[in-house]
Amino acid sequence: QVRLVESGGGLVQPGGSLRLSCRASGFAFSSYVMRWHRQAPGKEREFVASISSGGSTYYTDSVKGRFTISRDVAKNTAYLQMNSLKPEDTAVYYCNAIGNNLYWGQGTQVTVSS
Repeated sequence: QVRLVESGGGLVQPGGSLRLSCRASGFAFSSYVMRWHRQAPGKEREFVASISSGGSTYYTDSVKGRFTISRDVAKNTAYLQMNSLKPEDTAVYYCNAIGNNLYWGQGTQVTVSS
């Protein structure tokens, strides 16, 4: 019933851009904080960005000025616009939702390489 379906990952060269999407269903999307995390091989999952139900955003320092999180309530979808990508951004990116419950998406691979 509850689903977070991610899309938009892929291979991009350094300096390029990607937009990740996370389409939600089965819960009250508008009431949840939406977040993006990422996990590189051999490393722990780390927080990337969040957006509250009121639209307040927060980013980890390493992506500030390059990434933008947003949400479209009408489409039950959260986005992560990723600009000026660097090789160190390479990771599996996970969408998650926190509110009455905690939900995670399946992850989408982002690879930044020349």
